[in-house]
Amino acid sequence: MLLMDRAADLANDLRRRGVTDLLTDSMSRSLFSSDASLYRVPPLLVARPRSADDVATAVELCARHEIPLTARGAGTSVAGNAVGPGLVLDFSRHMRKVLSVDPGTRTAVVQPGVVQAELQRAAAPHGLRFGPDPSTHTRCTIGGMIGNNACGSRTLGYGRTSDNVAGLKAVTGNGTALDLTSPLGAPASGGPAEVTALHELAAANLATIRTEFARFGRQVSGYALEHLLPERRFDVVRLLVGSEGTLAVLTEATVNLVTDPAHRVLIVLGYEDIAAAGDAAPALLEHLPTACEGIDARIVDVVRTRKGPDAVPPLPSGAAWLFVEVAGEDETEVLDRARRVAAGCEDALIVTDPARAASLWRIREDGAGLAGRSPAGLPAHGGWEDAAVPPAMLGRYLRDFEALMGEFDVTGLPYGHFGDGCLHIRIDWPLDRPGGPERFRGFLESAATLVAGYGGSLSGEHGDGRARSELLPRMYSESAIGLFEQVKGIFDPNDVLNPGVLVRPRPVDADLRVPAARPVRKNLALAYRHDGGDFNQSVHRCTGVGKCRADNTASGGVMCPSYLATREEKDSTRGRARVLQEMVNGSLVSGGWRSPEVHEALDLCLSCKGCASDCPTGIDMAAYKSEVLHQSYRGRLRPAAHYSLGRLPLWARLAGRMPRLVNAALRVPGLRRAALAVAGVDRRRNLPEFAPRTFREWFERTRDERPAEGRPVMLFVDTFTDHFAPEVGRATVAVLEAAGYRPQISENRQCCALTWISTGQLDAAKKILGRTVAELAEATEAGVPIVGMEPSCTAVLRSDALELLDEEVAAPVAERTRTLAELLADTPDWRPPSFDGTTVVAQPHCHHHAVMGWGKDAEMLKEAGADVRRLGGCCGLAGNFGVEKGHYDVSVAIAEHQLLPALRDADAETVVLADGFSCRTQIADLSPRQGVHLAQFLAERLDP
Repeated sequence: MLLMDRAADLANDLRRRGVTDLLTDSMSRSLFSSDASLYRVPPLLVARPRSADDVATAVELCARHEIPLTARGAGTSVAGNAVGPGLVLDFSRHMRKVLSVDPGTRTAVVQPGVVQAELQRAAAPHGLRFGPDPSTHTRCTIGGMIGNNACGSRTLGYGRTSDNVAGLKAVTGNGTALDLTSPLGAPASGGPAEVTALHELAAANLATIRTEFARFGRQVSGYALEHLLPERRFDVVRLLVGSEGTLAVLTEATVNLVTDPAHRVLIVLGYEDIAAAGDAAPALLEHLPTACEGIDARIVDVVRTRKGPDAVPPLPSGAAWLFVEVAGEDETEVLDRARRVAAGCEDALIVTDPARAASLWRIREDGAGLAGRSPAGLPAHGGWEDAAVPPAMLGRYLRDFEALMGEFDVTGLPYGHFGDGCLHIRIDWPLDRPGGPERFRGFLESAATLVAGYGGSLSGEHGDGRARSELLPRMYSESAIGLFEQVKGIFDPNDVLNPGVLVRPRPVDADLRVPAARPVRKNLALAYRHDGGDFNQSVHRCTGVGKCRADNTASGGVMCPSYLATREEKDSTRGRARVLQEMVNGSLVSGGWRSPEVHEALDLCLSCKGCASDCPTGIDMAAYKSEVLHQSYRGRLRPAAHYSLGRLPLWARLAGRMPRLVNAALRVPGLRRAALAVAGVDRRRNLPEFAPRTFREWFERTRDERPAEGRPVMLFVDTFTDHFAPEVGRATVAVLEAAGYRPQISENRQCCALTWISTGQLDAAKKILGRTVAELAEATEAGVPIVGMEPSCTAVLRSDALELLDEEVAAPVAERTRTLAELLADTPDWRPPSFDGTTVVAQPHCHHHAVMGWGKDAEMLKEAGADVRRLGGCCGLAGNFGVEKGHYDVSVAIAEHQLLPALRDADAETVVLADGFSCRTQIADLSPRQGVHLAQFLAERLDP
């Protein structure tokens, strides 16, 4: 029977047995074809279990139909241990509950799909937390952490995941239901046959286990057979932790919780290079740090470049640094230890302020995320990203490893858990070029030999997966490898669970995602400047780390609003990128630009551009969506909204000739309904009214009434300000004049073509934007700054224009274009009026956040004395998105994430600050409040 036929039979049987949340379509298979690794393994189908019974049924039926099963949490595996060729069980959709927290025993019972950060929130009211803290803690699941024995920065203080698990419930590949506690001690009479067989196997192989396993703390590769030793009380739970879903499928876990120490102190130590930092790390362990992390200037430089100079606080002198944290209950004792740590270094910084320490730790966190691009600006890949050696060997290993990278002519950004001897790095192997995969394999083989020579581990916390399992014989003897096969045989004799990982592994260079994709460079509308003009390379920026699945809004982030509303993988930035990658690959998604799978995946993309700034690798899904729409509809009939909302400036200009008549007509119920239907607009939406007098008309009529002196500044008069919110333009003029400027406007009406861009009408957009940039260029040649009033339109001049037009023409305009806050911040002797005692709820526009940044606005408001609550996330309207038919419910759900609750909590005196016209429209549509622009806010306090 053909494999696809067996998969169809499996799906039918699963549904008959009550496993009903199944995904069998090509789009869903695309979404789960990759994790955060280099590997692409399309599954036959995906099941999202709701209970342990669903899991047991899936294991039983997969064995019957001879179809492999792979368990998956958040899909953040860097080693390729969360992809498989048969059935993928996605635990993150339904089995994500914290079942209980017991402060008495300091334990919690969780389902495998619980996100680590959600467990932390559940434990926090009891003064407890889960110890291990991997960098993906905002989206990785506890099941995934158990699968690969995740560690994190504070393993020195809290241990690995295996040190923090008290019990497991799981289903073996045989279908046996296990309910185990840690440690087991010995097999119980009448207990599972697997446990008895395992006990006998361990007893017969004590010498191999004692000599080859647990040589140092970060030896994570292979099965952790040391836990079966009598002196470790035959701990089957700890054996299963780190087995990567190859022995059993987890259905429930009991985890230990810890208390946070009362006092933490960060010590930053400077060294001449990263190897010197590695040399110094082992001696610091005598001071009992909870963390000892290493970075060097390569990470710091990329953080400065991508995040700005303010993202890197002052550091001690040197080109590499150790971040050492000491903690405890006695403040005096902790400070004394901190001083002893610092005493061993020529230049050190002791930080006791938590906020300052957090800003320093953020260098490490941001750098880790940005490591997806190498110092050479090339895509950098996982695959050899977490090898570890005994800490005493780290400095020597680092020197040899740097030499190995030079030998293979590759680069990366090294950092890691130096107190544990673990090095993280992504490397820019040329996988998309001829000979790239062979070079990749050669490097891995050499690196594995190097690590093994130092008595190290191929994996220090991510697991072996598809990336390193084939290399295990370079680290372990034939006897140890044989034990792995026997353990697999005891639990999963038919090789149902995650085949190709750990035992009988797939080749490390098989199933690579990047080499399978085809370059796409011809007939593109956008330049893809940072990706060699290749759409394929641009969408492959997505490495799958899944930050788009996390709630980033608490820290002011935007990405990814639709995922937060639906919790569907297809609505995450990563999910969309995966579908686009499959489109480029041409196998699962074979219809090119017009593939239904592509359009379904992009349907709920708000084009908010949040990913352009929040995604560590710089994915710009708004740009990709524009390209897809452009290629799909070029020369073809478009959706109604493309003609109405997508060409709004044209209709606004026509309506502007008789605004009162148009407004009156649109108030007539029948006409209003007809207009909404024809325009493709949801009937629940209110239509904004056209201003009786445009801003340009007001500006021209009052020209003689305004000061003739002052520093010239060019106002970019966008359609929204001109036709719908001229009061914003008038306020901007008042503020600029008060600051000593003389505002000007262009002779001709201008448009940035934003609505054409967002609907993929890019040929027209280039013409319209080209005329605008050409006229604005006259001001830039004279050294006149340009101030945008509508954030989305300002962002087009700053960013999109560089992708749509000749860079030499667009760059001078982009460089001179400012927001109001940016211009005022650079204005000598200007100070904002006092807003002491004023409470502000601020909803930054997504494009403002993503392209210009909202930092100058925040600084101004702080200087003015306002008490500001900055909201993260998107308002949900996002230009035409929330207005279009089919998007209203998601638009409201997004607004409910932060915006609407904040408005309900705000008292009547609170100012709602929203520069974006779409943000103010959403606020007015969904609440009784009204938003104001920063210019209006400032103008209200100007001296008369």
